[in-house]
Amino acid sequence: MPTPGLAELHDEIVACRRCPRLVAWREEVAATRRAAFAGEEYWGRPLAGFGDPAARLVLVGLAPAAHGGNRTGRMFTGDRSGDFLYAGLYRAGYASCAESRALDDGLELRGAFMTAAVRCAPPQNRPTPQERDNCAPWLAAELALLGEAAVYLALGGFAYESLWRVLFPPPGRRPRPRFAHGLEVPLEGGRTVLCSYHPSQQNTFTGRLTAAMLDTVLARARQLATAGTGLSRS
Repeated sequence: MPTPGLAELHDEIVACRRCPRLVAWREEVAATRRAAFAGEEYWGRPLAGFGDPAARLVLVGLAPAAHGGNRTGRMFTGDRSGDFLYAGLYRAGYASCAESRALDDGLELRGAFMTAAVRCAPPQNRPTPQERDNCAPWLAAELALLGEAAVYLALGGFAYESLWRVLFPPPGRRPRPRFAHGLEVPLEGGRTVLCSYHPSQQNTFTGRLTAAMLDTVLARARQLATAGTGLSRS
């Protein structure tokens, strides 16, 4: 169950209407629906993060998919990217099952928390810089409540840039190393930023991101998350 702070934050995020373009798009998609999901009621609102409030690993994605999270109401749920990602999280011991189809499917994250840089589905999966900045306080608030987090796994370059801006706001912003799959950036307090290619269909279908590559990144995330804690995979 979420901590009281995360539960309250969830309600605030879900009620957000800061970005007119995103509000219009998410609600249009929810009203018109895709033919395959014509009989379903779409979520059509912003998405808060979800997972283990004591998570050592925090995954940061780009934004909900129009007919994935925007339909189901949960990050990476009900789309091909989520199919790929949750299968990897299950193999790594972070998810209770290998598929994420709906809010009531019983999936739980163990030692991990899932969130995103932008909380509403953007047209063509491309948020604007202003929309990213409008959402930044939500990411900052979640990270502040996830006090056990040791590894921040950015899924793609957009998530990496967004995460970096939250971790290092001006005037103390550090230079950001260039994004690369497998990049590790040590932070103060034994924390680490880790990067992976985004599990988009474009990346997984072309082989730019394979299951083996994702497994390697998640294994490294667990190593970093448990270093010096005496914890191990149960």
